[in-house]
Amino acid sequence: MHAYPYTITISSEKGGVGKTTLATNLAIYLKAMREDLPVTLFSFDNHFTIDKMFELQKRTDDTADVHALLMGAKAGEVVQTGQYGVGFIRSSTELGDIHERFKGPMTLTRMLAESGISGIVIIDTRPDLNILTQNALYAADRVLIPVKDLPSLENCKNIFALFDQRGIDKKSLALIPCLIDSRIKFEGIFKDQKTLLRAIAVNRGYRCLDTYISKSPKVESLNTNPEGKIYPILTHARGTEVHGQFMEIARDIFRSVDSTRETRACLYHTWLLEKEAGKKEAYLARLEGLAERCLVCGALLADHPGDRSFYFETSDRSARGFLHGSCVSGMLCSTLYGMQEHEPAFGAARALVADKAARGVSLLMPQISADACTLDYRQFSMAGEQLLQKNVEMPGFEEGAFNGVHDRLYLLLNEALAGFEGALRKDSWLSVYPVDPNNPEAVLHEESYKAIHRLQKHFGELLSA
Repeated sequence: MHAYPYTITISSEKGGVGKTTLATNLAIYLKAMREDLPVTLFSFDNHFTIDKMFELQKRTDDTADVHALLMGAKAGEVVQTGQYGVGFIRSSTELGDIHERFKGPMTLTRMLAESGISGIVIIDTRPDLNILTQNALYAADRVLIPVKDLPSLENCKNIFALFDQRGIDKKSLALIPCLIDSRIKFEGIFKDQKTLLRAIAVNRGYRCLDTYISKSPKVESLNTNPEGKIYPILTHARGTEVHGQFMEIARDIFRSVDSTRETRACLYHTWLLEKEAGKKEAYLARLEGLAERCLVCGALLADHPGDRSFYFETSDRSARGFLHGSCVSGMLCSTLYGMQEHEPAFGAARALVADKAARGVSLLMPQISADACTLDYRQFSMAGEQLLQKNVEMPGFEEGAFNGVHDRLYLLLNEALAGFEGALRKDSWLSVYPVDPNNPEAVLHEESYKAIHRLQKHFGELLSA
């Protein structure tokens, strides 16, 4: 059965609000309260607190870190079991080159959906809203936003605004007052920090957890000691108020986990599978609409499947199919240079034409008038830049007479563009695209086919201008 994680993201644009303390200790409490539940933790920040807290022994493989995960490494290769039974992925200082890979906001969601990681994943983010933080926010089933003062509360609006821009339900977002100094008291109805912060948050439409995290000298000392270690609250500060607060936060998380039937990763993966199924259906439909023959030589493609080096499509999409590479190069050689196969220079000219045709798109537009029949031939790069244009006279075409030179061209045009009573369809044209002869059907896959239709649209706009 496929495993999908329940993802918790800890995020705030304000530094020093207790994000990493919350992330690391929450992981330990969750694991301690449900020992059979996998809990995995990683960070996009580069302070290496997670490594220092959980690493049992230094790994010699220094590439098994969060950078490797984000670059596509399998979760099993980078997740290691650390202290207290918590799984973690080592931090990295080399995340600068990741941003190009994470242009889309749902990239991390897809990675988590396909990672095979189960249980709970906790992501500690940097104090900014870069593309990695945004991915972590959109991937989360729960987002905990630590706030300790008015500036950190003010910064929350940017996270909520991101969810509004993407149309994502903000129910996953929750503020948690952190590092609350119980010695600070106020006059009036807002008697202390947590009451004031909650009141302002509620007034702004933000959801706040019922509990909070107190400021504690004992907890702060866990990060600074002669041994240079970082100790968890569960083992070294059980007598503090903060211990009970983390217990309550963990219980709140478990209530949410238990009531979640399908996590974000699961829902997204289901959507991806449905999307892929739709792509497959569309691909099969495109295969069914293809011409059975090479329209230049007339041979059945099923009988002669080799050398299917070109794909053709008419402007009105009424005719589509594959053409043999040798047929196209021979046809273009005769069309562009007026040469016949028995001529000595035909082989060299054909090789030159074949090379150029394999690197661009050929556009064939017959121009039929009362006075003459001509072909407007153009060649474009795959980026849509025109490289060549040539007008070719087509003597005898309208009468259906072959002249020994343009026979292949006439056959192709008549087969692809013929309309009522043998006349060519008005304002129609034919485009011929190079494809991989070892896998010609790949041109009909979703992204490749979209690229073709972007070019078709470009050609149509160019010709109508």
